[in-house]
Amino acid sequence: MRRIPVVALALISLGAAPVPTPTPAPGATPTSSDPRVSVDALFKDYDRTDTPGCALGIFRDGRVLYSKGYGMANLELAAAITPQTVFDIGSVSKQFTAFSIHLLASEGKLSLDDDIRKWVPELPDYGKKVTIRHLLHHTGGLPDYIGLLQLQGLLVEDVSNETDAVRLLSTQKTPYFAPGEKYEYSNTGFTLLSVVVERASGKSLRDFAAERIFGPLGMRHTQINETHNRIIPDRATGYRKAEAGGFEIDMSDWEQIGDGGVLTTVEDLQRWDENFYTPVVGDRALVDAMQQVGVLNNGKKQTYASGLRIAPYRGLDTVGHGGSWAGYRAQILRFPQQHFAVACLCNNGGTANPGQIVERIADIYLGSLMQPAQAKPETKTDAVRYGISVQELKRLAGAYRNTDSGQVVELGVLADKLGGQLGRRKFTLEPTGPGRFRMTGVRGDRTEVSFSDGGSGARPRMEMKTDYGDDEVERETWEPVTLWKPTASDVAGLAGVYVCEPVMAIWRFSAEGDKLFFDRRGQSRAALSPTTTDTFSVDGLSLKFQRDAAKKPTGFTLDSGETKGIAFVRLP
Repeated sequence: MRRIPVVALALISLGAAPVPTPTPAPGATPTSSDPRVSVDALFKDYDRTDTPGCALGIFRDGRVLYSKGYGMANLELAAAITPQTVFDIGSVSKQFTAFSIHLLASEGKLSLDDDIRKWVPELPDYGKKVTIRHLLHHTGGLPDYIGLLQLQGLLVEDVSNETDAVRLLSTQKTPYFAPGEKYEYSNTGFTLLSVVVERASGKSLRDFAAERIFGPLGMRHTQINETHNRIIPDRATGYRKAEAGGFEIDMSDWEQIGDGGVLTTVEDLQRWDENFYTPVVGDRALVDAMQQVGVLNNGKKQTYASGLRIAPYRGLDTVGHGGSWAGYRAQILRFPQQHFAVACLCNNGGTANPGQIVERIADIYLGSLMQPAQAKPETKTDAVRYGISVQELKRLAGAYRNTDSGQVVELGVLADKLGGQLGRRKFTLEPTGPGRFRMTGVRGDRTEVSFSDGGSGARPRMEMKTDYGDDEVERETWEPVTLWKPTASDVAGLAGVYVCEPVMAIWRFSAEGDKLFFDRRGQSRAALSPTTTDTFSVDGLSLKFQRDAAKKPTGFTLDSGETKGIAFVRLP
């Protein structure tokens, strides 16, 4: 999931005639039967002067059918969002990187089956060829550079660039899986593809896209930003919910591009959308190649093409992608057979879910063509109504370990509800049906939790499904565990300084009684949660300490959803 962005004047003087700005269909003030009334209702929580919000564009048959802004682009300056407001679109940027790669391939300047090391020889020899095609389809198996940078304590507010990413990736000698073996979403591939564009074309991705895509399409407010301190006219500020209430600024100074970096407006996205029907940039063969999904080594087709996800929605074909970076969220969803699309760009990273919004808008306009929607459970808070007694809640309470990251969460019963803590934020599980809950308090209320039957009174496994409104729904499996209860002597020896030289990370641990605490750059001091013997979790990370024959700690191995098997060594 990704993200940030010469001022727009560099994009309007590229030799191509300007394309007339599409305008919404004329009409009187909307009536109660007008679909725009139903659309506006979806944004009622954002259509105020005290909150960040979203810009909306609805496109049909080559024109903007409806566009509008809801909420504020900048709370400090009281600047409202309009259809001309510029947003960071995160991972929606990936399709522009992919299109650039396909343009170069169509001109014979590269092949999709080139080894990535042909263009980025700084990377190690993995023993098996990782191709450009693998990176386009997220099947390359390379570690996600964002997770590696975060191990150093790097925050999104810190300055980081392409060189930092490539340097770190060059230290990772082993892929997480063999190329083409499986799909695993990774920002690394598209950041490396931005390097390929530069080296194959002799121009930066920013300049290449401006000259070959944005300029010819008349996308006058669109650019790729690789300089953190550049002034961007009409840019919305990114925000997130503050724990104390209200909002706080959430902006990034990272300068990597390819996986993110495009800034644009909903009206400019209409021009881009229309290029898939009537190509002005590229040709039909190129557009078709963009929409060919990846195929694994075993022949199984994926839903991911080149920076685009190809998947049905309620029986209709769709092409789309989402984005999430810092305080920005974005989604564009196209229904090619109906020549219809919706783009929603938001600057409220705490609660906005444009992925759900664009689907609801599609329901309004295309519902009569769709298959019936799956029934959704009611949202109720009375556990007894759903047959979830307090006794049953107590059975579900206890510790659960994420089978992927190793993170552990402990559920308890308080005031007839289940609750717990993820990272440093508390949450509550609100019942929505038998064995089903919605998590509130973290993740913007986007996570559904369900429990499988453990049988014979045993605690079941827990499943979490989180819809971040961008690339795909994240599914996590949590298994019940019995927590290790370390003594003061167990944790005392673990205190000290640990380093991971390849990642250039230094972590410090201190012990107080039976508690182990963790300090690293960019993070406040936090207590680690013991899970199994010599294993702890903190902020979504799992740390497994190793000891020598004399039981003295020698280091630990770190795992998370994005980084696996990272070894730290204890300094004397």
